[in-house]
Order: sequence, then C-alpha cells, then structure tokens
Amino acid sequence: MQSWEKLYRQKVVTADEAVQHIQSGDRAFLTGNCSVPTQLLAALVRRARAGTVQDVEITQVLTVGNADYVAPDIAGKLRVNTLFISPNVRKAVNEGRADFTPTFLSEIPGLFKRGILPLDATLAHVSLPDEHGFCSYGIEVGLTKPAAESSKMIIAEVNEQMPRTLGDSFIHVSKLDYIVEADYPLEELLQGRPGEVQQRIGAYIAEMIPDGATLQMGIGGIPDAVLLYLRDKKDLGVHTEMFSDGLIPLVESGVVNNSRKTLHPGKVIVGFVLGSQALYDYVDNNAMVEFHPTDYVNDPFLIAQNEKMVAINSAIEVDLTGQVCSDSIGHEFYSGVGGQVDFIRGAARSKGGLPIIALPSTAQKGTVSRIVPMLKPGAGVVTTRNDVHYVVTEWGVADLYGKTIRQRVEALIGIAHPDFRKTLRKKAHALNYI
Repeated sequence: MQSWEKLYRQKVVTADEAVQHIQSGDRAFLTGNCSVPTQLLAALVRRARAGTVQDVEITQVLTVGNADYVAPDIAGKLRVNTLFISPNVRKAVNEGRADFTPTFLSEIPGLFKRGILPLDATLAHVSLPDEHGFCSYGIEVGLTKPAAESSKMIIAEVNEQMPRTLGDSFIHVSKLDYIVEADYPLEELLQGRPGEVQQRIGAYIAEMIPDGATLQMGIGGIPDAVLLYLRDKKDLGVHTEMFSDGLIPLVESGVVNNSRKTLHPGKVIVGFVLGSQALYDYVDNNAMVEFHPTDYVNDPFLIAQNEKMVAINSAIEVDLTGQVCSDSIGHEFYSGVGGQVDFIRGAARSKGGLPIIALPSTAQKGTVSRIVPMLKPGAGVVTTRNDVHYVVTEWGVADLYGKTIRQRVEALIGIAHPDFRKTLRKKAHALNYI
C-alpha cells in the first residue's frame, strides 16, 4: 500500500459525519453544474432540518438537480448566495429566500482568493485518486479548484463515476480533510435538436466564422445550431468556459482540430462541461481537452491572445441603442452575467475576432419583440452599448460597432421580426433616435 492510500483510508467518513464539521455561521462553497455532490448536500439538508445548524451560507454558481436546500422550511438554517442564477434556485432568489451576487465569471475565483468571500469549507466532487494519489475535479474545474484552494476545509465526495479530466484539474488526497465515497452517475443536461428559428440564427453565425477561428459557445439551441453548420469549415479551435455534446462530432470529423490556435495549439481549453453521459465519457482521460480554472479560461486579456476569436452569447432583449440585457426580465433576476462580457471583450481585442450576441427576434410565441425601444424597467445591462459589435437574429446580422445611434436603430430594426418593425420605427422617431 502506498503512503497516500493509508492517508486516504484515514479520512473516509459518512456524508452525515462529514457535514458535522460545518458550523453555524460558516460559508461553504457548493460545487455546481452537473457536478453537485449530492450525498453531501442531502446530508447538510438533513442536518439543517434537524435544527443542529443555523445561518450557513451556501455559495454557488449554476447547479443542476435537486433544490431541497432552498426549500422554505430551510430558511434561517441554510441560505444560498448564488453568483449565477440557475432555474432550481430562481424562485427562491426572487422571493427573497436566497441571495444573488452579480459578478463576472472571470472574477469569481478572486472573490475567494482575496477574502472578499472567505470560504470556511468547500463541498467538492472528485474522481478516484490515480496511482500517485491525485484526484481530478472532473467535469467542473473552473470554480471548484480555486474555491477549494482558498477554503479552510475541503470535504470531498470521491465518486467512482466521475471522469478523470486533464489540465490544471487535480488535487492530492493529502489536501482533502474529509472523504465521502460515492458511486452514482452524474446529472445530465440533455439538449433537444435546435428548432427552425435557432437553425436560421446558427446558419447566419456560421457564415461569419472563418477557417482557423477559435470558438467560445455556451449551452442551448443557438450554440448547438451553429455547430450544425460548421461541418465544411477547416481547422477550428475551441477556447470556452463550457461546451456540451454538440462539439464532439466536429472533433471526430476533424473540423475542430485546434491546429491553428495561437494560444494552446492542439488543445480544447474549457472550465467545465454540461451534457450527457456520452460527453463525460468523451472527456475522461482525453488529452486533447484541458480543464482550467475560470480566472484563466475567462480572462479577457488571455482570450484575446487567440486570433480569430469568435464569442457567441445570448440575450433576453436588446434595445435600439445596442444595450444587451441577458440576466433579468425587467427587475426579476433570471440568470447572471456569467462569462458573456469576459468573452465579448476578449473577442473584441482578438486579431480578427468576432464578438456576437445572438437571440430569437421574438418571445412568448411571437407575441413580444426582443428587439425593443428601451429595456424593461429594472433590466440589467450586461453587455453595454459600447461593447456590442454584432447582433444576430433569424432575420440577419446587425453590425453596430462604430455606428451612430441612428445607424444602430436602422440595423436593429432590420433584424427585428417584420411584425414589429413599424412599431419600433415609430418609437425610435418618438425618442428622436431617427
């Protein structure tokens, strides 16, 4: 038996025993995305409901899965502070039972490292240790690694089914304070085939992308639609905070080979992945895919070192001056800033870069325009009118960069749904935009 194996055995406890070390008033980081350590979270909820802990802050970003820990009966015992609002905590945030901290994804690790959000504990989810005693953070490295390294205590679920992902993605057994052994499949976030509108948007964006470009894309119908239309491109690369299943066929066909990247040639650079079990199997021990912390992956100055950097991000609505709201519906918080501004600014500074905001032209089954005269009262401006370059809907591409307000209005009306163009023009006249 190697020395680390003995140390490992000494640290193994049950989930209920592990969470006894979280004290009232502590702040604990919860590993998120599809990597939530469900045994630890369930044990913490049991402890809260038993009344043996009070005022514990659960700091998190996006989480997928059960949301018992924001149930009304948990109030005063556990309170979520989320830095990006996922659907499972959205209701709690908007009802005031959970908190939201707006921040750029690239800057979240710094909140932990600099003690702005000091962490008493990190609830991590890692792979089995390798022959040298190193566990991988698996499918979520971006925020978990810096959180763990900044935390006073690390409680880790060591899951036999967590992939061993490569890159700056490891922690040694000696750094773990308590180990809870697990063997269960990870949560999956499956995507359907993009709809007709999303495919039209994807086709417009694909036309803009040159051979040799490096891509950032998120999850959802529009990024997946873009990927569908890239099959005739050559030598594409990837530098992105996350990717999902749609990327795999492009890698396997050789369209994405990272050969012309100016930063990390030959490698896909990513912070985390969201998708199916097939995706998790794909990234397991895959030397082409390097996982890194988010303050590296999302650093705009580092992103800009990729020539022909293409950033594709979504929005809830865009006003006629080019202001982009993507984190709220009016005053109601919906998601967060995420990595949108990090990549928009990085792509803008890239040689030959393309910063793109993409959205369907309407919402609510075509009854509401998403190109609007003014953002809704209380709406959050995520990408400012000064940062925006290209806006794409299913009706075309609006190039706003360096354009006057009058020119922007004309371009955006041109990609609005035809049913709303007359009204938008009338409103623009009333506002003296045109």
